[in-house]
Amino acid sequence: MEIVEFDTVHFYGFREIGIPVEVKLEYGGLTEEFTAKIDTGSTFCIFRRLHGAVLGIDIEDGIYAKIGTATNNFDAYGHEVTLTVLGIETVSTVYFAESEYFDRNVLGRIGWLDRVKLGFIEQEGKLYLSKYEK
Repeated sequence: MEIVEFDTVHFYGFREIGIPVEVKLEYGGLTEEFTAKIDTGSTFCIFRRLHGAVLGIDIEDGIYAKIGTATNNFDAYGHEVTLTVLGIETVSTVYFAESEYFDRNVLGRIGWLDRVKLGFIEQEGKLYLSKYEK
């Protein structure tokens, strides 16, 4: 048996579509807060273009990526920001969609899930979270 300990318990509506959490991004002295969903199937953290614009980021000056989904492809650009979720702060490269019509915010594997310990009890709507430290 292995015992895993967590620092934070977050309750969510387990009947909702997805698992929403509050996100804070910081860049160049500016802050933007919004809700994103945890997406264990997403390689990257991907946010709406408008969140990067509020931070004063020139979106197309970032690291280009063509992101593929089950139904479509879209262009996004990566930028290094300070990312805070449920009190856990990291510096991460996150991606902002090129299109202003992209309407999702997701926390993916690279840039967030690779920096935390995460557990769920779906039947109770509980999310357990700690910063990952080796």
